[in-house]
Amino acid sequence: MVIMSEEQNIQFRIIESDTNSNVEIPVAGSNVSAGFPSPADDYLEQPLDLNKYLIRNPSSTFFVRVAGESMKDAGTKDGDLLIVDKSVEVYDECIAVSVIDGEFTLKRVRFEKNRIFLLPANEKYKPIEVSPDDEFRIWGIVRYSIKDLR
Repeated sequence: MVIMSEEQNIQFRIIESDTNSNVEIPVAGSNVSAGFPSPADDYLEQPLDLNKYLIRNPSSTFFVRVAGESMKDAGTKDGDLLIVDKSVEVYDECIAVSVIDGEFTLKRVRFEKNRIFLLPANEKYKPIEVSPDDEFRIWGIVRYSIKDLR
């Protein structure tokens, strides 16, 4: 399903999570040094199933592919695949997929006294203050982002 938010210049492609598959990938037994190279280990840890590692609540988890730049300074860019969990309770400064007046948006949620703000991570976009008259709902909290680093 593709949902476009014209005002925020973001496109969401919502993809259900399929946790019925089991794909185990070998994991190196030691950390990779980001400084000076270290000798490789000949040992591997137990295989890693990304479904088990990234999806804690399968029935309430979905994937969203993002196109747009309103959250670029938070590390979210075109093509990123976000793992969103609807069962996680909203908390201050979380990044959430929300619906405001029928428009989907990806923003950081900030609570100030009795007010809610949806904050972009790009100075080209303005914060959105959620008013009591707005139809507002948080769809889910972003837990992980899968990126293509090319």
